[in-house]
Amino acid sequence: MDIEIKPLSEWPINTARPLIIAGPCSAETPEQVFQTAAELGKTGKVSLFRAGIWKPRTRPGFFQGIGEPALQWLVEAGRNANLPVTTEVANSAHVEAALKAGVDVLWVGARTTVNPFSVQEIADALKGVDIPVIVKNPINPDLQLWLGAIERFSLSGITKLMAMHRGFSNYGSDAYRNPPMWEIPISLMTMLPKLPVLCDPSHIGGRRDLLFPIAQKAMDLGMLGFMIEVHPNPNQAWSDAQQQITPDVFKTLTEGLEIRSLRLEDPAVTHTLEDLRARIDTIDEQIFRFMKQRLSVIEEIGLYKKEHDLTILQLERWREIVETRIKWATEMGLDTEYIKQYLQLTHSTSIRTQSTVMNTGKEDEVIW
Repeated sequence: MDIEIKPLSEWPINTARPLIIAGPCSAETPEQVFQTAAELGKTGKVSLFRAGIWKPRTRPGFFQGIGEPALQWLVEAGRNANLPVTTEVANSAHVEAALKAGVDVLWVGARTTVNPFSVQEIADALKGVDIPVIVKNPINPDLQLWLGAIERFSLSGITKLMAMHRGFSNYGSDAYRNPPMWEIPISLMTMLPKLPVLCDPSHIGGRRDLLFPIAQKAMDLGMLGFMIEVHPNPNQAWSDAQQQITPDVFKTLTEGLEIRSLRLEDPAVTHTLEDLRARIDTIDEQIFRFMKQRLSVIEEIGLYKKEHDLTILQLERWREIVETRIKWATEMGLDTEYIKQYLQLTHSTSIRTQSTVMNTGKEDEVIW
């Protein structure tokens, strides 16, 4: 469906790149909220001041937010610091309270985006309301679910929409709290080129030392900006202490970022880049022609196996392919993980092709 996105010039906030949203994970006390807003306001780098009012926690017994009374702290602290404010809403009651308090921008969290019923409830509550809405990706890596949530708000008449990439849940150990899986937000940016996309390094990394490289990566990928959690005393924070930073560290982090241009202005540079892109186009065309030739040979192999009553999957040959190709990749200085993924995809395609040729119809039963 077509999604109307108003130009950033029509938004009621500073949308210069990088658009930075900053503030504590949770509003804990009036003093904490006012102090953080005041210090962030002095940096001149913040477009929106944030604080969690309602906190959806994985298990009961943890701090779940102050609730509605903290909305007034947030709004007043923002006014004092000359900063618009934003907070997370998870149901229609949250929406009503936030709008009544004067919150400037709403965001929908990952645990809410995953539930279409909850998203629709919020979207219905916002019909007729002209307010920017940020939609975080669902906790599971599901692009269609993320897109569907954005579409629900569009259908409710929200035209100031942003997406927020905060990583995806992953079972087992990982370097990140929520692995970024950058290919998913890149796909969203490709599908909806007018949709501003932000990044949430705090929830992706889950650790202070990962915030800078994640923020830099987001900017290098052409995202509009990022949301980062800032607390006057992070080690004493009531929630997500390990991923929050002080206002001073925030200032250092943002000053250290290299913000590269989204577009080329220098004709000489543009010409050189276009030449390089043309070379890539030529190489890709050659690769596709070889891929076509390879598939033709695969079909011949399938026919030969059928004639001689051989199974599709030949494990010894598959092991030989993996070993030799990884050896070649290593000798050429190629990333072996990339080659493994390529081999897996290529082999899967070969199995399907041979299955079609042999008319077995059992390609889905192949176990890798």
